[in-house]
Amino acid sequence: MTEPDANTKPAAEDDEEHLEEGTLISHLVELRSRLVKASAAVLIVFLCLVPFAQQIFSMVADPLIDQLPEGSSMIATQVASPFLTPFKTTLFVALFFAMPIVIHQVWAFVAPGLYRKEKRFAVPLVLSSIVLFYLGIAFAYFVVFPLMFAFFTAVTPEGVQMMTDINSYLDFILTIFFAFGLAFEVPIATVMLVATGLTTTESLKSKRPYVFLGAFVLGMLLTPPDVISQTLLAVPVYLLFEAGILMSRWLLRARAENDIAGDKPA
Repeated sequence: MTEPDANTKPAAEDDEEHLEEGTLISHLVELRSRLVKASAAVLIVFLCLVPFAQQIFSMVADPLIDQLPEGSSMIATQVASPFLTPFKTTLFVALFFAMPIVIHQVWAFVAPGLYRKEKRFAVPLVLSSIVLFYLGIAFAYFVVFPLMFAFFTAVTPEGVQMMTDINSYLDFILTIFFAFGLAFEVPIATVMLVATGLTTTESLKSKRPYVFLGAFVLGMLLTPPDVISQTLLAVPVYLLFEAGILMSRWLLRARAENDIAGDKPA
């Protein structure tokens, strides 16, 4: 009696794996449940942070305040801004802190529709995307903001006093946070393109000059119109693109080794 080929075993396991099919109503109910849990997580974190709303806004505003000339300060041009802006800041901080829970709820909703191989591929990508998003925010806060605000303060025309509105400042930094958070997802996007077969690492290498130029165009569109902030976004984007190519090569090599191991007789 001949032994079954080793290659037929994984195939048999895949054939036996059946995904559960649900109705539209069941999917909507599940979606509502996940949205409620994600919103509850953000709300709980927000309520815990509310007593520290003033301190949180002060911490967020420190990169600008530290660069303001002596005797200058931020201002509030709207009546309710001194009260509402710290709470808005705290809400967004709560969302950032609760992001792993939000992503987990999204994953819990999507995971039942994925095969085991897809789950093994998706989990590292989800985790790394969260880490990279936080790294982008940290890079913006600790590196970009001090340099950018120092530049803005230095180029303020003589006779003009720099007095930034707190609500406008909040909108500005949220845009920068979002831009850098997304920019740091470039390696994940690169790996996904290669893993799904939409492109190859050789094709990406040949497009390096275009990616380099596109990184500076992206920096021009997403950051204020100054050379420093544009460069501070463009350079990390290009370096992260190169990191994505290296990760893609490693992924393809690991996949090839697994295929070779699967072709060996038991």
